[in-house]
Amino acid sequence: MKPMDMDLQFVAEALPAFLSEAHEQIASIEQLLLQLEDAPGDRDLLDALFRCAHTVKGSAGIFGLDAVVAFTHHVESLLDLLRAGALQLTPALSTLLLQCNDQINALVHAAQHPQADDSPGEAARAALVLQLQAAGAAVTGPASAHAPAPAAAAASTAPDATTLPWQISARFGPETFRNGMDPLTILRYVAGLGRIPQLQCDTAAVPTLEAIDPECCHLGFQFTLDTDADRDAITAAFSFVQDDCALDLQPPSAPAQAAVADPTLSLTATAASASASAPAAHPAPAAPRATSHAAPADDNRFIRVQADRLDAVINLLGELVIAGAGAQLLARQAKQRNLIEANTQIGRLIEEIRNGTLKLRMVPIGETFSRFRRVVRDTAAELGKDVALEIVGGDTELDKSVVERIADPLMHLVRNGLDHGLETPETRLAAGKPAQGRLTLSACHESGGILIRIQDDGRGISRAKVLARAWERGIVPAGTTPADDDILKLIFEPGFSTAETITNLSGRGVGMDVVRRNIEALRGTVTIRSTEGAGSTIDIRLPLTLAIIDGFLIGVGSTKFIFPLDAVLEVIEQRSAALQPDGRGRACVELRGKVLPVVDLRTLYALDSCAPPRVSVVVIQSQGRAFGVVVDALLGQHQTVIKPLSCMFKSLRGISGSSILGSGEVALIFDVGSLAALAAQPTLR
Repeated sequence: MKPMDMDLQFVAEALPAFLSEAHEQIASIEQLLLQLEDAPGDRDLLDALFRCAHTVKGSAGIFGLDAVVAFTHHVESLLDLLRAGALQLTPALSTLLLQCNDQINALVHAAQHPQADDSPGEAARAALVLQLQAAGAAVTGPASAHAPAPAAAAASTAPDATTLPWQISARFGPETFRNGMDPLTILRYVAGLGRIPQLQCDTAAVPTLEAIDPECCHLGFQFTLDTDADRDAITAAFSFVQDDCALDLQPPSAPAQAAVADPTLSLTATAASASASAPAAHPAPAAPRATSHAAPADDNRFIRVQADRLDAVINLLGELVIAGAGAQLLARQAKQRNLIEANTQIGRLIEEIRNGTLKLRMVPIGETFSRFRRVVRDTAAELGKDVALEIVGGDTELDKSVVERIADPLMHLVRNGLDHGLETPETRLAAGKPAQGRLTLSACHESGGILIRIQDDGRGISRAKVLARAWERGIVPAGTTPADDDILKLIFEPGFSTAETITNLSGRGVGMDVVRRNIEALRGTVTIRSTEGAGSTIDIRLPLTLAIIDGFLIGVGSTKFIFPLDAVLEVIEQRSAALQPDGRGRACVELRGKVLPVVDLRTLYALDSCAPPRVSVVVIQSQGRAFGVVVDALLGQHQTVIKPLSCMFKSLRGISGSSILGSGEVALIFDVGSLAALAAQPTLR
């Protein structure tokens, strides 16, 4: 394979990793900018912001993405002024930088789809560059504001009047190639800082042809760099090879010399001495991906794995759980103690593997919540409202597949709350409220699932208005007045909207019914509570995972059912005669002085079997309420692999899925939220 083909192959293989990391850095830039709006002078946030932009620019330069480098250079220059304290972050400047970040994201996306037409994007970026330059010129003057971007500067043939010659010596260590770095790529990036009129390659360390190792690097370079960049900017260009490069910088004021640095020195030591003489306002940025001697183990703490590979492992694990349950059942039937003990040990190991594997898919929901900071900021500005977003319980974890699929419903609910729920500052002040509205996103674990709550302190929902619109659309017979909770449920009917005018955000009657369907597709439920004039609360209850859960296996006649184990509070024993349905067709029992509503599964599902003389009542908690379920047999804890229901059974009330037992039988998995709603109904049919 030719060297050029090898380079192209390396770029093709490494580009997806760059794109993934670039999107992470871009998301971090957005979050940091939003955090800085509350603390514009926070130096740690400013430094982190600069490092993110610098990392994107540096990585893009390695892959030859000149458009990303050129545009990000202008952003980085303005961020450097903010970091130095020469410029203060204002709301207008924050908006400009957020728009620039959107363009960086578009450029990175264009690197994935180079055939797409980006003419509108080029015009938008040109306008943003002018705004960035104008903002910088207000502090540094026109000359500095219009400093060329690296990609443009590389094409220059004559040094600018403001550039100064630096004498630089760089010797790359033998592990440079093995660590995926190319010295020529680094030099091309350095050339983007200005102009290299003179360069000499030092080949003294290159061994003879017979002794050379083609995987080792033996190159060194001495060159002159005409640039207006400072020491920190030049040093940062080598940050990706800081452990494999001995760097010596001679500033313009020092006698010109091209001394070769001691090969035993690393960039870390050189950068430390450079920082000591550099102005305090310009600390050397560090690339997050660079290796650090202080924490050598950090690089091994994370590994990227494709989601489909992890899904395949989860599926195989589910089959292993079923096979293990079957083997354990056969061992019990054989009544061989050694075989039973061996299968019990295997079962414990399978459970540990299951728990460890499922944790790989668990991610904090706070990452999803944080994305809405920008949505709240921009939407509130568009609507002329002042809204503060509060995030509670962001460290609550749930399955990554659930997080990905809940993002769109949450987006609609947040925008809906901003548009319909929260008022303008003038309206709030007239109502005796603070001018700034509050929108709260919270998450917590509840009964083996997760509760996500969207709460606002806005105008609330007018039940009279909802009911009038329902009469108008024929959703409810005219003149009929349902219960308050049922009126609120009308919001989730297809095509329902109370908006008077159609806007970019609402009024078309498309959204809330889709939200409900998407949540129910995740085996979740959505409920709404509202007090007119005080605000609304939307509760979304979801399972933690869509794959495997700990279950509690029970039997009614010959039918097997499974409860999520975390939802089970206790079990009490009752005589069948004491559980005769009352006049409303629902049974009740007394539990520690309180009346506990009870669901009779035999009645609910019309099971063709006779109740035994004594039955058990499994006490379940859901949505803060307790209820009982009458069962014939308690079959113990069971690792449950969740299988979807076929279309024939999807309308079955109170059931969310199925599972295959070790015996090959199918057990139905309860949706405790739906079952709780059935328990609260006056009749079960």
